[in-house]
Amino acid sequence: MISDPTYWYNDVAYYIERTHKLTLDKPCITIKIPFDRLGLDENTNSVVLSDFALREWVHHIAALNKLIYNRSRSDKENGAFYCFRPTNVVLKRNASYVEKISDKSYLCLMITVQLPFKNNDKAMRMLCKMLPKEVDEFILEFDHNKLNAAVELENKQNLIREWLKASRYCAFIANGSILPRNKDNSGPLEVALSFISPADIEIEIEIFGCRGMGIKRGVTVITGGGYSGKSTMLDALNSGIYNHCLGDGRELVITDQTAMEISAEEGRSIKNINITPFIKWIPNGSAEQFSTDYASGSTSQAANIMEAIDYGCKLLLIDEDRSATNFMIQDIKMRSLIKREPITPFTERVRELYESVGVSSVLVIGGSGEFLSVADQVILMDNFVPENVTQEAKRLCEHDKPRERTPFTNWEIERKISADRFSSYPQGNGTEKLMVSTMGYIVIGDEQIDIRGLYNITSNAQLVAIAFLIRKLAISNQDNVIFIHEKIKEALEDMEREGLDTVFSSFFPGFERWLELPRINEVLSVFNRMKHLNFI
Repeated sequence: MISDPTYWYNDVAYYIERTHKLTLDKPCITIKIPFDRLGLDENTNSVVLSDFALREWVHHIAALNKLIYNRSRSDKENGAFYCFRPTNVVLKRNASYVEKISDKSYLCLMITVQLPFKNNDKAMRMLCKMLPKEVDEFILEFDHNKLNAAVELENKQNLIREWLKASRYCAFIANGSILPRNKDNSGPLEVALSFISPADIEIEIEIFGCRGMGIKRGVTVITGGGYSGKSTMLDALNSGIYNHCLGDGRELVITDQTAMEISAEEGRSIKNINITPFIKWIPNGSAEQFSTDYASGSTSQAANIMEAIDYGCKLLLIDEDRSATNFMIQDIKMRSLIKREPITPFTERVRELYESVGVSSVLVIGGSGEFLSVADQVILMDNFVPENVTQEAKRLCEHDKPRERTPFTNWEIERKISADRFSSYPQGNGTEKLMVSTMGYIVIGDEQIDIRGLYNITSNAQLVAIAFLIRKLAISNQDNVIFIHEKIKEALEDMEREGLDTVFSSFFPGFERWLELPRINEVLSVFNRMKHLNFI
């Protein structure tokens, strides 16, 4: 047994641990580089530094693999180096982080290594010569100017977020942004037009002299013909809940951080939720305490909105293409024809949502004018160029027959869960079960949770972090009744303070080693799709 799993090379520590007991030939190595070797200040923003360093380190891992690549052999035979390849959002991760040891700061880079089968000499060469040499190259090429630019961008993004909170706006798209994505969604489309705000809704954030389009709190409709850029704009706003790295094109697309994309999610599980604001009655059931293992399009979208409000969401992002038509609208002719309609369409609640509970909506609408009369702002997209057509839309609605106002409703829901079925152990089985499927499911204990409708999860690493967080809550829980919001908030605070690996366990095979910090919204969304939990 090795008493100290760390080796040193030029003041850099290489800490080795197993990824899983069944994959001893694929260890995890954390490289700990002292700040003074990189010429770093102790006060450097740790999240930005970690993100920047990881993006630079990816190129060095590619260089290492190029040196040992053999196309006639598998990685298991040949050996390989792996590191996490981040998306373009800036998040706290376990693949790169800052750690203090005895008042000395270290930049830590985590990798996994596939050791070559029955080739100890090559394994030693990979770990003790090639890897340290590449780390020295990383240190030598460390670009402080690029790091400073990343820090300045993060500061700017965060100041815009603070400005938004105190303003009448829920989102901002800076002039010059590139909204369309390339084929693999890894960056801006090279031939895309730069975004330019319509002049009459252009705003300036004075602290930077930064100009762009402001989206006011309330109800905003984005409309236009097919392939005009409507959904691209909504996707950009959805991604703006997180800060983006330099070169992404959406660096200064900044959205209320509580925002959620809402859609119909036919077949999802719903447990004990009040959907009466949208569904007045359910045949042979209760709309006030609605439960089903297989929701319809309309009931699922109603539940998704009610849950989002419960999470503290203040901005709903909705694309009609992903929505249930009968949930979104009902025109005058259909109202006249259908005498007993249980659904109160979203058109009748969207203004109340803002006026009553301060929840704004941005809606992509291309096929119906029903939302024009309730919109505060209407933006027309034409070949990816936006135009403010609010006044024209209002004129079109001048002669519409006034609708009878739907009585205000109660938007509050309060739910706890019983611990009876909250477990990572399947019933009658003594072995924990945890898995994240590439098909869009999390399996924990007896639960198979369908998460394909959660559009705000940025990566598989974030999904894995959610799975491990839920598993940790399950095994550490001592309560009969769980106030789930509080438990998740505490767990996320621990992960942010102590590192994401506080939830990781090497007990489970098949997991990649990487974790990214999720929002509380997505963790709660996963809980709400668990079929065996008892919500009370």
